[in-house]
Amino acid sequence: MNKAKLTLKSDIHRNKNVVLICFVHNQKIIDLLKDKFPSHWSQSKKCWWIARSEFDYTKFKQVFAAFVEITAIAKEETIQLPKGYLEKLHRLRYSESTIRTYTKYFKDFLIAFKDDKILEIEVDEINTYISHLINEKNISSSQQNQRINAIKFYYEKVLGREKIYCNIDRPRKETKLPVVLSKSEIKSIILNCNNIKHKCILSLIYSAGLRRSELISLKMTDIISERGLIFIRGAKGKKDRYSLLSPGIINRLRIYYKEYRPEVWLFEGAKPQSQYSATSIANILKRASFKAKIKRRITPHMLRHSFATHLLEQGTDLRYIQSLLGHSSSKTTEIYTHVSNLNLSQITNPIDDLFD
Repeated sequence: MNKAKLTLKSDIHRNKNVVLICFVHNQKIIDLLKDKFPSHWSQSKKCWWIARSEFDYTKFKQVFAAFVEITAIAKEETIQLPKGYLEKLHRLRYSESTIRTYTKYFKDFLIAFKDDKILEIEVDEINTYISHLINEKNISSSQQNQRINAIKFYYEKVLGREKIYCNIDRPRKETKLPVVLSKSEIKSIILNCNNIKHKCILSLIYSAGLRRSELISLKMTDIISERGLIFIRGAKGKKDRYSLLSPGIINRLRIYYKEYRPEVWLFEGAKPQSQYSATSIANILKRASFKAKIKRRITPHMLRHSFATHLLEQGTDLRYIQSLLGHSSSKTTEIYTHVSNLNLSQITNPIDDLFD
């Protein structure tokens, strides 16, 4: 008889170190987890977890080894962070995603310098380490920046040193233009959604310029229909803002509410009072785009880009667009001037004069 397979992963969840327990649904494993361990189900991660401080690996093997094949925790996940690193991240209220990224990359750094005294490492050694990752691992410029930031965080924020590592080589910033859909394409995508809930989800992302995380964090009370506004709380950079609420969307939302009756979140998952999944939003858009016969890959963030670009083409002041999107800098918003056809459409192509 084949053993069931189970994987243990170290992670950060609810601002604490945890061990994720991942397996294909198996009621016997679930019953033992509930009975023998202080385990919890995570709706967002779709797996069970135990706080790292309460995880007894020896007992875990004794309970499951007879009928479960356990994948051992990877070596880098057994590395302990220096005292104060994780605590400082929490005190400065870094997002869970950033904490997870920084801790992983700094553990990689500790493994690379395991035989050296971490307090005595020189900046040239760090540059060599980053160069090795670029040349041998082919890491992206974005990951390079994140790894450097994770290292700098320890020396500058945790140890309180001066910014002695500021001369670490940084990649040249890539300038990638956002991909934008036409209004007719967006209309076709929304019309090809299966039901009113899906229509409302994609319509709100586009019409308010929302990120996926912002949409799934909306509560019923964030819809201010009498003022035609949506309140977006604690968005990227922990900033609150308002965005537009179309009268047409209000009508759709009323129909949606009567049918689904959400209790806490505006859009809830399969279980009552659970947040909708970001992956499900991508899948909705993928299916609707396929039905709309759009050949290229479409992502939810393209709807946000399209919202900003279409506002600009309608003559909306860039400062208002910046506010609606929640950008800290106007330079971030100015990128949409490069994809807008507002001014380009007014230019006469010289070839038209040749054959006029």
